[in-house]
Amino acid sequence: MASVDVGSYSCRFSVADFSNSFKLIYEEGNITSLATGLKDGNYLLEDRVEETLRVIKDYVSKAKKFGVDRIVLVGTEALRRAKNAEDFLRRVKEETGYELKVITPEEEGSLAFLAVAFSLNPEGKFCVIDQGGGSTEFVCGKGFEIEYIQSLPIGIVNLTEEFIKSDPPTNYELESLKNFLDEAISQVVRPCDVLVGLGGTITTISAIKHGVFPYEGQKVHGTKLSLDDIMFWLDTLSSMKAEDRIKHFPHIEPKRAKVIIPGLMIFYRAMMWFGKREITVSDWGIKEGVLVKEYLSQKSS
Repeated sequence: MASVDVGSYSCRFSVADFSNSFKLIYEEGNITSLATGLKDGNYLLEDRVEETLRVIKDYVSKAKKFGVDRIVLVGTEALRRAKNAEDFLRRVKEETGYELKVITPEEEGSLAFLAVAFSLNPEGKFCVIDQGGGSTEFVCGKGFEIEYIQSLPIGIVNLTEEFIKSDPPTNYELESLKNFLDEAISQVVRPCDVLVGLGGTITTISAIKHGVFPYEGQKVHGTKLSLDDIMFWLDTLSSMKAEDRIKHFPHIEPKRAKVIIPGLMIFYRAMMWFGKREITVSDWGIKEGVLVKEYLSQKSS
């Protein structure tokens, strides 16, 4: 089975084989920045639509080469908000033959939680922070049971457009971003034993810290970052121009370089509010959650 996660910032693809046990056999991700400019008029930009469609079609043709039985396509915040989302969904159906289902923030959070619970099995009560391009989900629970789920409409695309006007950002911009996030995150704090972070920002930082280049998800999955690590990289990267971030750290994809600061700020403030000095990094997210959900339902039937 294959899954495609059409996110607000990146488009990601996984293929899993369920024949013996659950095994991921192929993964790929591309930054398509679908949510770029969305806040200006709530419309997806034509060039972002074209780029995202091109990537989806490529994934579908790769999935067919693997001979998959099923392909599931899901979309998140950008497609929940855009006024022209229906046109995009229609084009996906026409050009690939597959339906793209726009999932709710709750479904998004529960798939991310399922992926973490299944692959990392954190001890005790854990809270997953799934930080995306257009929204960030906070999902807390134990084992496979979700006890609390909250989605905030904040992500690296809309926060960058809203707060980061300079390159590198000014102290005033960083302070404004921090104050805004404190207000939002303080509302979603719940007691937990373990914090788990998802998304391209935190996996990129973990790859830099642990010397993983070129990127390999399984080498990053389950690694840990301390609060000091997050603060160090926030400080280091926010004092550089976006082009220098790429030059010094080839782990950072060129398109990610200009949006990584709000991503780091989300994790920094969340760790402060949750009172945690360490966060576990998950490379698994929504697309793996889709596959795990199907695998578990096949096993139980």
